[in-house]
Amino acid sequence: MAITLLQQADTVPRGGAPLIDRYGRHITYLRVSVTDRCDFRCTYCMAEDMQFLPKRDILSFEEIDTIVAAFVARGVKKVRLTGGEPLVRRDIMALVDTIGAHLGAGLDELTLTTNGSQLRRFAGHLAQAGIKRLNVSLDTLDPQRFADITRRGRMADVLAGIEAADAAGLKIKINMVAMRGVNEDEIEPMIRWAHGRGYGLTLIEGMPLGEVGIDRVDTYLPLKQLREDLRRRFTLEPTDHRTGGPARYDRVAETGGLIGFITPMSHNFCESCNRVRLTATGQLYLCLGQEDMVDLRVALREGGAEALDAALDRAMAIKPKGHDFVLDRTHAGPALQRHMNVTGG
Repeated sequence: MAITLLQQADTVPRGGAPLIDRYGRHITYLRVSVTDRCDFRCTYCMAEDMQFLPKRDILSFEEIDTIVAAFVARGVKKVRLTGGEPLVRRDIMALVDTIGAHLGAGLDELTLTTNGSQLRRFAGHLAQAGIKRLNVSLDTLDPQRFADITRRGRMADVLAGIEAADAAGLKIKINMVAMRGVNEDEIEPMIRWAHGRGYGLTLIEGMPLGEVGIDRVDTYLPLKQLREDLRRRFTLEPTDHRTGGPARYDRVAETGGLIGFITPMSHNFCESCNRVRLTATGQLYLCLGQEDMVDLRVALREGGAEALDAALDRAMAIKPKGHDFVLDRTHAGPALQRHMNVTGG
């Protein structure tokens, strides 16, 4: 049973205790996967022949907003919409508008991560809904390499989308998964390209989630080593810049831009984790690298606001201290069978 808009006022908690886990970490950041579907099949993210969830299993927009409102009532200040690719979900702008209405009423920021393929269509509407910045995944500036990594994407569509977002006044950060033997030779050009346009750049270590058909051991590129290599070509100045997530940023003196590093494999950043992740089917994962979760869909549909609030308390009691990603050079398989597109990265 889906929650209707008329019922919604009676299902949203009016407020409650801040969300604090058993390690004293305040949860202020909710990532919401609105769909597991994507129009790309990036080699490090999903298998080429993915089996997506049936639409009947996906949370309705009303249910997503009810859950978001419950989190905001308990102190969540930032919501990020993810996928899969969030902009491929039908009528997605209706959800963006609805969640955007929480801005200034407890919610400080609404952001979105996208592959950019649909961005040209929606950039203006996203800005009107209150989104001020976007993360755009872009792992290469070479069209053929882009097609190889995404298996079906067109780089021209993504670049046009980025230009449209820029024109709409959205602040853009490029996310680049650094892969040995795949795109490591493009990291310096990507820095210069992104910073030359006023965009930030965050480099991300590949994570062992789901069977994707590539050897993650061979493509793993530790960012600690990469950062040292970059220091021989650039002046990297540490900053206290934060965007609410796990990235740690340096300023590149030669370009004036910021470069972030997300290091789930080479440096565990879990001691300051302030995030939880809601899947498109309503499972709340407490850690990207663990299977601990609470089913908010069942709580909401069977028990309404009171059960949803109790489920959030239960989630805080079981949130793990950190993930257990370890690079095993004797085993190239995934640490978890769950693909990245399920929980939205």
